[in-house]
Amino acid sequence: MKIKALSRSISAQQAPGTDVQRAPRNFAPEIHPFERAREYQRALNAVKLERMFAKPFLTQLGTGHVQGVYSMCKNRSSLSTVASGSGDGVIKVWDLTSREELWRTSAHQNIVKGLAFSNDNKLLSCGTDGIKLWDPCNSPKDSTPLVTWQEGGPYTSLSFHRTGNCFAASSGTGCISVWDLEHSTAPQRIQWPNFSDTITDVCFNQVETSVIGAVAVDRSIMLFDLRTNTPVIKTVLKFASNRIVFNPMEAMNLAVASEDHNIYMFDARNFDKAQNIHKGHVAAVMDVEFSPTGEELVSGSYDRTVRIWRRDQGQSRDVYHTKRMQRVFRTCWTMDSKYLISGSDDGNLRLWRANASERSGVKSARQRQALEYNQALTERFAHLPEIKRIRRHRHVPKVVKKAGEIKREELGAIKRRDENERKHTTKQFDKRRSEREKVVLVKEQ
Repeated sequence: MKIKALSRSISAQQAPGTDVQRAPRNFAPEIHPFERAREYQRALNAVKLERMFAKPFLTQLGTGHVQGVYSMCKNRSSLSTVASGSGDGVIKVWDLTSREELWRTSAHQNIVKGLAFSNDNKLLSCGTDGIKLWDPCNSPKDSTPLVTWQEGGPYTSLSFHRTGNCFAASSGTGCISVWDLEHSTAPQRIQWPNFSDTITDVCFNQVETSVIGAVAVDRSIMLFDLRTNTPVIKTVLKFASNRIVFNPMEAMNLAVASEDHNIYMFDARNFDKAQNIHKGHVAAVMDVEFSPTGEELVSGSYDRTVRIWRRDQGQSRDVYHTKRMQRVFRTCWTMDSKYLISGSDDGNLRLWRANASERSGVKSARQRQALEYNQALTERFAHLPEIKRIRRHRHVPKVVKKAGEIKREELGAIKRRDENERKHTTKQFDKRRSEREKVVLVKEQ
């Protein structure tokens, strides 16, 4: 008679990094009657420890700038290179690993309005005196620009194509100019018909790279198509927008930083209403940017705070601030989505952790397993009141807290007034509009 038996190696029954054989465990719930209570206590301890070890601020880069930082960009082909421009026209290139200045030059006569790295590590800058092309990798400090463009200004912002060798620049005349660095031809110009207001920001779509988005001082958001050299759609909000950015993973989604303290997410296929509204700032939002994964956003505001948002949630998941940090005009992610950089009115560039309690460095298998287990427990019990309260609570400056309370009272009074007006007038017969629909005033095609 033949007998077949299953055989396994001893190493398959051992935990990684040890020679102790695993003991079999029975997961039947009747054998572990207090399992949920124990896991809740572990989740509570884990979320408390997470807040105890939350130290988001790492350092400032070098000695910063003499004046405020009003423009900033990262090199998409490098994890450690970032450039910043200040109010006195000085541009500096920084190395995040050494946290020191690599290159600098006096580029413009006044504020550096926009910066953008090209795909071959060149640096573009713009101001009221034109657009200039620099080579920070192969030229000494305080060198002269490689090329200068002055027609069509004054320029307000720059955006470089993700794969091609062209860039777009917005101007104070309501026109967007698109240059090709490989050809010395006149720029391609696109403009909304009968529009002459200042375009404050322009951005290339990272997926559909022939689409350009722009925001202007007349509170409008515009989309253009370079293939046909025509405008596509325009929508007007209640307040002006300071920044527009596309999701790097989803071609149709974009976000705008508004003067009414909110960040609005739109689907380019449906501009009738906002896809999501991110609320939390108590002053104008000056900058917003998607993470390279497209799942999170970072914003900098006039209220001297930096906030991190999940794409599908309306409230920020974290708030960063320091005592000396002034109004934040620029924020950006690093290309590995692990760190943030902020540039403020006090001239400093600050480096932050994207996850406040996360620590860099090599972790053992046991440590990684413990962190994953704690995270899974926290997510499992996140709906319970005590854990939800600890996870959401953040200490903010007294001025921000007081401004938030005043803002809630004012918004509550406006809602009560609107409800009373609706109750006692013919508006009660009209269909209610959602808050996401109310932000859009006009849509043009």
